[in-house]
Amino acid sequence: MENNSQLVFALHGLNHTALQRQVYFSFALASYLLTILVNVALVATVCAEAALHQPLYIFLSNLCLNGLLGASSFYPKLLHDLLADAHRVSYAGCLLQMTFTYSYVFCEFCILTVMAYDRYLAICRPLQYHGVMTAQRVARLLLLCWLFPLLEALLGVSLTARLPLCGHHIHKLFCTNWEVVKLACGDTTLNDIYGYVLMLSHVSQAALILLSYGHLVRASLNSSSHRRKVAQTCLPHLVALLVFTAMLLFDSMFSRYGGSLQALQNMLAAEYLVVPPLINPIIYGINLQQIRTRLLRGFGLGKGGPA
Repeated sequence: MENNSQLVFALHGLNHTALQRQVYFSFALASYLLTILVNVALVATVCAEAALHQPLYIFLSNLCLNGLLGASSFYPKLLHDLLADAHRVSYAGCLLQMTFTYSYVFCEFCILTVMAYDRYLAICRPLQYHGVMTAQRVARLLLLCWLFPLLEALLGVSLTARLPLCGHHIHKLFCTNWEVVKLACGDTTLNDIYGYVLMLSHVSQAALILLSYGHLVRASLNSSSHRRKVAQTCLPHLVALLVFTAMLLFDSMFSRYGGSLQALQNMLAAEYLVVPPLINPIIYGINLQQIRTRLLRGFGLGKGGPA
């Protein structure tokens, strides 16, 4: 097909009866609303409390904002399709969804890396922490975490957009780069190389974070205060990293080498867009005492709240 701009993709991830789709719609809507609630509550708490205007909480609020981006790149289209008889998406809409989805993925890795760097400085080099993690340094790191992933995503989508396509059937709930590349008539070597480079670089990024936490654990053994810091601030970060990386790897590997089990494919495809944005603010809200106390107070459940 020479004119890709006129192409309309057919999505084949929702092969269910109308009644089943109505049930799924209810669960998806509740999950999306809950995701918005917990993320907005945490971000609003950090913004409203001057005591939380510290690098750790600023990075955390950006992690939640990125989670909202990821969830919003998936849920609205899913909710529409669950109520519609035909599940289609335009070529431009598909490329736009891929841009937001992959920008979310790469930004998640970047913010988690910056948070690991922040914890390393706070625990292993506490005397240098405030001199290194200045407001200007935090602003530059956040700018990097938002702009560089967007450039990565735009480059990947641009490589896909150049390909002539000979099909229009996507066997997933939403558009992914791999599904679109499989429809290409031309040579996809450059796309494959870029995909594997991204996969290797971000898996290596996750491995470096794990190594840094090895240093943090060793440093915490000599001090009870360090052990508390690691337990309260590093454990939720480590859980968030492992959950996100594992889900992303399972989906990537299954998309390329897995079988034709549609239900399993749908579950794996949705997990990294559904689970991390929902559980990250909950995990951090429970483990970080300063946030937990202020959230409870905001909902009238803590000291100083309404009777």
